[in-house]
Amino acid sequence: MTTPDLPAAAIDAATAHLRDVLAIALEHGPGRRALVVYDTRTGLARALVEAYRRNLPEGPDARFVDFDAVAPQQVLDTFGTLAPGDLVVLVQSTNFRLDGFRLRVELFKLGLKVIEHVHLSRMPGEQGEHYIASLAYDPAYFRGVGHALKARIDKAARAEVHGGGEVLVFDSPFEGAKLNVGDYGAMHNVGGQFPIGEVFTEARDLEAVSGRAQVHVFGDTSYLVNRPAVPVTVIIERGRVVGAENVTPEFQEVLDIIRRDEGEVWVRELGFGMNRAFTRERRVDDIGTYERMCGIHLSLGAKHGVYAKPGFKRKDARYHIDVFVVTDAVYLDDERVYADGAWTVQ
Repeated sequence: MTTPDLPAAAIDAATAHLRDVLAIALEHGPGRRALVVYDTRTGLARALVEAYRRNLPEGPDARFVDFDAVAPQQVLDTFGTLAPGDLVVLVQSTNFRLDGFRLRVELFKLGLKVIEHVHLSRMPGEQGEHYIASLAYDPAYFRGVGHALKARIDKAARAEVHGGGEVLVFDSPFEGAKLNVGDYGAMHNVGGQFPIGEVFTEARDLEAVSGRAQVHVFGDTSYLVNRPAVPVTVIIERGRVVGAENVTPEFQEVLDIIRRDEGEVWVRELGFGMNRAFTRERRVDDIGTYERMCGIHLSLGAKHGVYAKPGFKRKDARYHIDVFVVTDAVYLDDERVYADGAWTVQ
């Protein structure tokens, strides 16, 4: 079953945003080939495909393949015709399955640039228009603010997150911050999952995290955005969630599952979301997309694939659940870097 088409204005907006993504972020230009693998199951997928067709006219340098109309081996064979530096775009209402082939990872191994749009079916109707708005690429904002945040995070001795009258303290320097701002000059891989807009880190000393924070949205067991009617207040001591107030059954389920399988609920990632298309009120249901929301998010659970920590065995760390906390102010050392719903550094 397909979902309704998006308005023409949304397709026009997607065309403009993706033109900038292709030219500025991915630096895809003349002489390079592009392959767009897509499905047409949702209105959002069809809108994105049309936007790509307008930016990458089908011909010798651009090919479009309907994933649902060909055998999986044909898709794999087509990847093999590309050269390092060429571009693959994946437009997926769910996520494409190719046996033994982890799409983005394997494409990066081939030296290909990748733009991945995934789980589009989780964002029906107006949410599709929010998603398209999140693709807008302002390099001065993303790169300028992103690098400024990284510079301050990397030299900070501590941080505080204030929100809803609660304070969460990170009394530790931070791991080197990672950027997801559409600037791939210093990176081995070019591209990734879109939309973009995040700087993330975690405390070097996880046990130096303590205080309280109000969770206004969290990722539930279906990987969907769950927004409690009243924010859940988590109580954190020595880097672990030790209590919670105003708990909903769904949030309690998340805590229970983590404790069952990992023994305790660690707080790991400190994420600085930068995408101005998403706010507390303007949301999409896919948690992996909403993760870019302009504000602070944390991860619950011992899993973090980027930062290795002593005592955390990769095989035992199973969960990385994103939770989004009410954020009124963020301080790195004594500098306030977030106010009135926006980052204030540049």
